[in-house]
Amino acid sequence: MNIKNTQLSYGAFVSKNSTTFKIYAPKSTHAYLVIFDSPEAETGTEYEMVKNENGDFTVELNDAGIGTYYGYRLEGPLNDPDVIIADPYSKAAVTQNSMRHVAKSLIIDDHYDWDGDSWMEMDPHDLIIYEMHIRDMTTHPTSTAKQKGTYLGLIEPVQNGGIEHIKSMGINAVQILPVQEFANVEVPYKDKTAPVYNDWNPYSRNHWGYMTTFFFAPESYYATDGTDVPDSWNGTDGRAVKEFKDMVKSFHNEGIAVIMDVVYNHVSNYDWHPLKYIDKKSYFRLDENGEYIAHSGCGNDTRSEHPKMRQLILESLKYWMLEYHIDGFRFDIGNLIDAETRQLIIDELQALNPNVIILAEPWGNGYDPQGFSDMGWSSFNDQFRDGLKGSTWDINDKGFLFGQFRENDDQQFLQRLVMGSLRDYGGQYVQSIHSVNYLECHDDYTFGDRLRITGGFVDKDEKITNKKTNALVEGRLLDMSKLGALFLFTSQGIVFMHEGQEWARSKVIAATHAPDDHVGIIDHNSYEKDNDTNWLNWNERKMNSELVDYYKGLIEFRKQYSEFRHSEPSDFDFMDVGENVAIAYLLKEKFIVILNGEEEHTLDINLPTGQWKILVDGKKVLLENQETLTGELSVPSSTGLVLIRN
Repeated sequence: MNIKNTQLSYGAFVSKNSTTFKIYAPKSTHAYLVIFDSPEAETGTEYEMVKNENGDFTVELNDAGIGTYYGYRLEGPLNDPDVIIADPYSKAAVTQNSMRHVAKSLIIDDHYDWDGDSWMEMDPHDLIIYEMHIRDMTTHPTSTAKQKGTYLGLIEPVQNGGIEHIKSMGINAVQILPVQEFANVEVPYKDKTAPVYNDWNPYSRNHWGYMTTFFFAPESYYATDGTDVPDSWNGTDGRAVKEFKDMVKSFHNEGIAVIMDVVYNHVSNYDWHPLKYIDKKSYFRLDENGEYIAHSGCGNDTRSEHPKMRQLILESLKYWMLEYHIDGFRFDIGNLIDAETRQLIIDELQALNPNVIILAEPWGNGYDPQGFSDMGWSSFNDQFRDGLKGSTWDINDKGFLFGQFRENDDQQFLQRLVMGSLRDYGGQYVQSIHSVNYLECHDDYTFGDRLRITGGFVDKDEKITNKKTNALVEGRLLDMSKLGALFLFTSQGIVFMHEGQEWARSKVIAATHAPDDHVGIIDHNSYEKDNDTNWLNWNERKMNSELVDYYKGLIEFRKQYSEFRHSEPSDFDFMDVGENVAIAYLLKEKFIVILNGEEEHTLDINLPTGQWKILVDGKKVLLENQETLTGELSVPSSTGLVLIRN
């Protein structure tokens, strides 16, 4: 597929002899282009811009080409003339490590040799998505990557993590936590002179990136010249643009699709976000007092229904597809994006690439997986997640993996999950591919830690004195981890897993310079920690190789047998499991799947007539040299099996 570049409505447009600058600021009376000599400069040479009847300001310069730093100063009833803002359509941004995320726009040469690269053509039924954070994958001291914590470090060959690990697992899609330029630094901790008194974030950081500032620019902290030194500048030469493209191309060369986690529903409370200083009434939802609404719970909610905000969202998405060859998007708090914009998103993105991957976090001032499904969107299935391990909001709530049915859950509920949570059977989705099945994501406790805490292996407030012992997965914890994985990989829908899930990763709050009273406790919300708490410890992968190999085997198993991706409800014949917290079924007369969630009780099953071979048991995935069974089968507690007809 030939990908053509897109033309944006606003920004800096470089031609052979000049550069034209264009910004939309209809309420401003005057606008000035500011050209800076350096990233550090606080003032620059100003050029008055011309306003047209549509509210666009433009100016053309002959001597402002590649490498130029610029911004805008606006005057008007909604503007602060003392704040020079960067271009909201910046293709590259130079940003300061400060609470205000002071920024300048950088004109770059965005030509790139893709060597024939295009989007991955992938059936959504076949997706096995691995959610990861750029820095987490290579920053820990156990990583052998040379350019740690960077786009290029992630794709270095012959390393013990990064892309090499993802390839070895058989993953075919990665979902990367936000990489649109975001506000990394938050309010200083317990500083009474700050505009907001921060008594909740001793790190004064945002690690996960859910505070987008520039929707067209890649995060420069992950470039090879990235720095976290206070008040220093990131992105001074724009290299993040090329390095991000190198990363995408490398994943594509390995047959791995790239999905971006994008945040269009809110912005940071504290940064000098251009849209706030241009016209907050147009770009943000406000209450009757003119104050920002925060249904996101994270900051200032954007007004996606406004034509210009809608235009920005659509142009941004198409820009990442066309300029960076992005295969799909996961929309943070997707329900805060208005329905008309959501419909335009899927219509216009599929017009570019019919195989585009569109996933929604279906929360945001309500919960609406059905509405997303009606539009053709996939969304994250919290019923799958909570049905297996228990409610995310109640650490004492126990689901299937703890040998219990939650209120309103039963065997029919489990049957619905494995069939794809289809609406015709009481589920949320029109099609099974609209169900993103998962056990954990970046939010809340990891799956492994939820099993540790709810299973009584450790208390949620306990100080972990031996991290190695805590991280070791064995005995019943290993059995439950494997059973959850087997349930996930034998269910219809999209498979989603989080970095480190394959070794039941534990997030223990690491000791750092930050005055955190919770050091040593298992973390349920590590959004602010750019440290060992989040960085992947590759020794723990080696230590838990049995579980890693089990996940790897399940990935290959799912790829090899399409029945676990492409079956319909009519292909399922459910078997009698008595009153047990269990499920067993015959699939297409070819496979038997047995999942016993009981904590203590063995499940006895009479096998259908014929000979059956074990493909998966509680120990390993056996794609070769399987044992043959007939007659009655006893399945131990917290164990699953998959059999194939001989």
